[in-house]
Amino acid sequence: MEGQPQKTVVLDTSMGEIEIEFYPDYAPKAVENFLTLVQKGFYDGTISHRIIADFMAQFGDPTGTGRGGKSCWGEPFQDECTWKLKHTGAGIVSMANSGPGTNGSQFFITLGPAAWLDGKHTVFGRVTRGMRVLKRIGAVPCDKDDRPVHEVALKKASVSTSVRQPRPAVPA
Repeated sequence: MEGQPQKTVVLDTSMGEIEIEFYPDYAPKAVENFLTLVQKGFYDGTISHRIIADFMAQFGDPTGTGRGGKSCWGEPFQDECTWKLKHTGAGIVSMANSGPGTNGSQFFITLGPAAWLDGKHTVFGRVTRGMRVLKRIGAVPCDKDDRPVHEVALKKASVSTSVRQPRPAVPA
């Protein structure tokens, strides 16, 4: 039995490619925001401005400071947290925010379990290819403010459509 077409995004980083699949049934606004920003080239040429070993790598701020970026609508949007999607391990893609209802363009990819974020950050996807690349990004040395000492660039993000067997949101 063949699955339905699904949009995926490939992040072409300076350390290799990472492919992400999405959960539009659980986080439709976050997925729409991310895909729209990717299609507009918003993330192209940006950097990872924050990496914390065994926790997460953060992207999506065009200023590179951790304080920039807007949603595709030009204003923050509400969280879409669900207990069906959790920060269970490495490779979970989630919206970065500064409190409830402050989602913009910034996102992070977990490098390990982060249960304390459940219910506070919208999970909207997961890495399907490139976990070794993600692991290498997580090993980049950082300064005291968690900024990478060596630049980790997101050279280009692109949308593609693939047909795959649907997988459960949470491993059984």
